[in-house]
Order: sequence, then structure tokens, then C-alpha cells
Amino acid sequence: MLEIEQKFHVGDFTAVKRILAAWGARPGEDHVEADHYFNAPDRDFARTDEAFRLRRIGQANFLTYKGPKKAGPVKVRTELEIPLRDGDRCAEEMTRLLVCLGYRPVAVVRKRRRHFHFRRDGLDLIACLDDVDELGRFAEVEVLTPDEQETAARTVLEQTAKALGLTALERQSYLGLLLAKRGAAGSE
Repeated sequence: MLEIEQKFHVGDFTAVKRILAAWGARPGEDHVEADHYFNAPDRDFARTDEAFRLRRIGQANFLTYKGPKKAGPVKVRTELEIPLRDGDRCAEEMTRLLVCLGYRPVAVVRKRRRHFHFRRDGLDLIACLDDVDELGRFAEVEVLTPDEQETAARTVLEQTAKALGLTALERQSYLGLLLAKRGAAGSE
């Protein structure tokens, strides 16, 4: 599957929420996510444009790999997400296993997130309204699609973001933004 998404800086979620409600988008519960990023022992994911993380949503745990991004204003990349057992013990054991295999912890990105599920032009989309620690507020619009629907999904995604009034496109990942901010601020 391909993850196709765009992310935008947003000062206030009010207008986006109003449009999503008018479209009949189904809101999910607000929740906190903690994304624990790792770098590989055999290559530098920052150089290869890949990502590997352990995501914690409450007690739920997921391992996620994201492949390199394709060129263009819409972020398109392979995404594989594997659910793990719930609980702190599983997260601790998985972290220990990854470190034993040579993976290095990089940073933890924490955010408060609310999903909105909706359909446009025959595709199931998700809008995520994120308040990211140290970085601020963002809106993401995304779709997971088979490779053969990439072109149509890109078009729908760009049109949807425009209809939501999202204009301040951010191509960099939350991890990249966080590392850049911390680097610019010196060692903390």
C-alpha cells in the first residue's frame, strides 16, 4: 500500500473542523501518540529518506516502516504498519530487541491527534488535526491506496486540501522538524 498525504501548518482548527462537519466526516476520539523513532545499523534513514518507529497510542503498540518519498508536492511513500501486543511491557521488549539488533533511538515525537474519516471522489480519506509538542498545530490529509490508484489519489488529495483551505504546505516530517528545531536551539 501507498501512503499519500499532505501536511499543513495551521494556526486554528476551527475552519477545518467546520468544513469537515459539513462534509459529514466522522470524528474519532482525541488521543495522544508517542512516536519513538529509530535509525538503522546498516544505513542512515535521514539520508535514505526512510523512517522506522514504534508508535504508542495509549497502551496500543505498532511498528511502522515508511519508505523513501517520491518527488512532488504530495508525499507518496510505501508504508507498512504492524500491530503489536498492547502494553508497556511489549513496548519495552520491542525497544530492547531493536537496540540489541543495532537500531539506535533518535527521538520521540509526541502529539495530540484527532482523526476525521470521510469519502471524496470514491476514496476513503483521513484528516488528522495534530497539536505536536514543541512544533505547534498541523493538519494532515491522507489516503492509503494500492499502487495502481496513485495518480487518482494524488489528485483527490490536492483538491481536498485546497477545499479545506489548507495552504501552508509542510513537506518535512515531524521528526525532521523536531530535530531541526532542537539542532537550531543547541543541545538541550
